[in-house]
Amino acid sequence: MTAHTATLSISFDSPDRARRVFASLDPEVGGVDDDRATAGVSRDGDTVSVTVEATDLTALRAGTTSWSRLLTVAEAVTGAGAQRF
Repeated sequence: MTAHTATLSISFDSPDRARRVFASLDPEVGGVDDDRATAGVSRDGDTVSVTVEATDLTALRAGTTSWSRLLTVAEAVTGAGAQRF
């Protein structure tokens, strides 16, 4: 049973950039889950959201930290790629 939820959302300068970030994160769903926390990724226009659900606050903090890092890396990589072309 999920007792705690946190959602990380970031809006980008274009829906295309949000699509690239979403595409980078989506394969990670299920890969960093454990028996205490799960996460899902969604996109709505220019906004990407990651929702972490956990059974306890420690697992919520750990899951949120992991996904925050993944989101930061995906944002940096897609931004660098866009500047190159």
